[in-house]
Amino acid sequence: MEKRQELYRGKAKTVYATDDPGLLVMHFRDDTSAFDGTKVSQLAQKGETNNRINAFIMGKLAAAGVATHFVRLLNERDSLVIALKMIPVECVVRNVCAGSMAKRYGIAEGTRLSEPIFEFFYKSDALHDPLVNDDHLRVLGWANATEIAEMKSLTHRVNQVLKPLFADAGIELVDYKLEFGHAVSDPAGPLLLGDEFTPDGCRLWDLATQEKLDKDRFRRDLGGVIENIRKSPSALACRCHNALPRRSKRASAKRQKQEQRSRPCGRLFCSIATALFLHFLGCVLGVLGGVLGIHRRALGVLG
Repeated sequence: MEKRQELYRGKAKTVYATDDPGLLVMHFRDDTSAFDGTKVSQLAQKGETNNRINAFIMGKLAAAGVATHFVRLLNERDSLVIALKMIPVECVVRNVCAGSMAKRYGIAEGTRLSEPIFEFFYKSDALHDPLVNDDHLRVLGWANATEIAEMKSLTHRVNQVLKPLFADAGIELVDYKLEFGHAVSDPAGPLLLGDEFTPDGCRLWDLATQEKLDKDRFRRDLGGVIENIRKSPSALACRCHNALPRRSKRASAKRQKQEQRSRPCGRLFCSIATALFLHFLGCVLGVLGGVLGIHRRALGVLG
């Protein structure tokens, strides 16, 4: 597979063509933005962190029967994905009232919802991603009735998979957005989950303290981040940071300079995202460690 010309540059990712027209390379950059790109920053290690989190989540969803465009990780920042013709809407599920929903309806942020609420938003920075309904999608030709029903069903299915997964890690999945499309090689085929699932596109709160563990820390310039993260159930995962792939000395020095220039909240946001991924990794390693311990004890008994 050969990475070729740049096709699209978004707020935080760049998409490249490959020698296979049905496949693309999705490159995660260190850029972050908020408020439709009016607030931007460079956050050291954000790209590679989001790339790994996305790969982990996409793998979990695929194993649960949710078809995605994700194929495999290529390196720290690149993933191979299926080329999609996207439906121009975001599918949002809310488990807790927060963000724009709280402002729109005057409901206190943090209000628990009796059941998940689904919303469609039309993708347009110029229009600030307006809230739309089924009729808008159908009458304006953005999606047909079958696609609308399938997007709703798949988005709720993702909630059923990820909400308990995050809860087991001591994290509340407050809300998230998804995007869907059809493979360009099979335009009449099934809908596939596209884009990404990372802390850039969801809200994650510590279950015990309700501290924010997502991009809201960047949006709102929140202080005292590290002190609160150390209280989080995922804090121990921060100690595993060295488990990430090693860089060359030259690359490491360059990264250190970038990190020094990054805003404190940016560095801490990346630590949050890294901790989230490594917490899941730590759970797996813990299971393996337990198996090895049993094996050693068995050998001792046999000896």
